[in-house]
Amino acid sequence: MDSSQDKSLPATERKLQKTRSDGQGARSRDLSHLAILGTGALMMLMGAEPLIQHLRMALAQQLAFDAHTAKTPALMMERMLSMGSLGLKISLVVAAVTTGAALVSGMLAGGWILSLKPIQPQFNRLNPLSGLTNLFSKQQMVTVVKMVVMTAILSFVAWKFLSGHLAEIAAISSQPSAMALSMTGQWLASGVALLLLVVFLMAVIDVPLQAYLFKSRLKMSHEEVKQEHKESDGNPQIKSKIRQKQREIADRASVNAVPRADFVVTNPTHYAVALRYDEKTMAAPQVISKGTDLVALKIREVAGAHKIPVLESPMLARALYAHADLDQAIPAALYTAVAQVLAYVYRLKAALRGEGPMPGDLGEPVVPAELDPHQGRRAPGAAATTEGTAP
Repeated sequence: MDSSQDKSLPATERKLQKTRSDGQGARSRDLSHLAILGTGALMMLMGAEPLIQHLRMALAQQLAFDAHTAKTPALMMERMLSMGSLGLKISLVVAAVTTGAALVSGMLAGGWILSLKPIQPQFNRLNPLSGLTNLFSKQQMVTVVKMVVMTAILSFVAWKFLSGHLAEIAAISSQPSAMALSMTGQWLASGVALLLLVVFLMAVIDVPLQAYLFKSRLKMSHEEVKQEHKESDGNPQIKSKIRQKQREIADRASVNAVPRADFVVTNPTHYAVALRYDEKTMAAPQVISKGTDLVALKIREVAGAHKIPVLESPMLARALYAHADLDQAIPAALYTAVAQVLAYVYRLKAALRGEGPMPGDLGEPVVPAELDPHQGRRAPGAAATTEGTAP
C-alpha cells in the first residue's frame, strides 16, 4: 500500500480535471476576508454620509406625529414597516455586493468551478476517525499556525493604534456632537485601514501558500500514475474484446461483399481472397473480401452458394491476403498472376455457358517469392478447382 511519503509525483492533468469536477480547488480564506471587509469598508466610506442623511430625514418623518396618528395603531405599524423595509433594502444591497466580492476573490484564487458535488451528502464525513486525521493534516496545521500569527499581528497593531490615540479618544467626550462624530469617524476609518492592510499582507502570503498546499495534497505515487495510465489506455481485456468485436464486424462486412466477386483464390484451407474486376470502372482488379480460417471457410461457402469460381492457388492467395487492401487495386507485382487467373475464369465461364471447351488445369500463377509470407514453404503446384461452379 502506498504511504504519503511515496506520493512525490505531481498530479496528472486527468487528476486535476477530476478534482475540479468534484468542486475542489485552491481557495484562500484570507483573500475572501479581504474582499468582504474591503468591499464593506468601501461601501461604508462612500455611502455613509448620504445614508446618514437619509436615515435622519426618515427618522424625522417617523417621529413627527399628532394625536390622530397616536390614536391609530395601523398608522404606527405602517411607519414601522416603512423603516424596516428601508433597513432590509440596505442590508440586501450590502449582502449582494459583499457576496459578489467573495465569489470574485474565489475565482481569482482557484478559478471558476461549477459543481454540485460539494453540497451532496457524504456520510463518510461522519466518521470520527477521518475527522481526527483531518485535524492533524498538513493543511490544518498550516491554518492553525497562520491564524495564531495573524491574531498576534492584529493584537499588536490594535495595541499600537489604541495606545497612540488615547488622548484623542479622551478628548472626544468634550467636543460638540458634530465634531465628536467627525473625529470618531476618522478614528474608525484609520483603524479599519490598518486592519485591511494586515489582512491584505496575509492574503498576499496565503494565496500562493494555498495553491502549494492544494498541489501537494494531490501528489501521486508511482503506482497511482501507472494505474491511471492503465485506465486511460483502457483495460487490456476490454480492449481485446473490443478489437475482437471490431474484427467480427469487419469480417461480416467482408463476407457480405463476396457475391459481387468474379472469383475466389484459396490456400486452400487457411486463406481465401475474393477479387472483382470491372474494365469500365477499374484500372486493375480489386480485392473485395479476404479472410483466414473460419472466415476463409465462410467466403468459400458464400462463393459456392452464388456459383462463383473458387480456385486453389496457395502462393497467390497468401500474397494477396498479405499485400492487397480491401477495395483497392492489387499490387502491380501481382498483375501478371491475377491476369492469368482472370483469363482462366473467363474461359471457364464461357465453357459453362456452352461457348467453348472446358479449360485444363490453371497451374500455379507466377508470384514473386518476396510477396509470399510463407517463403520456403511453397506448396507444390495444385491444379485449379472450380468449387461453386455449375456442373
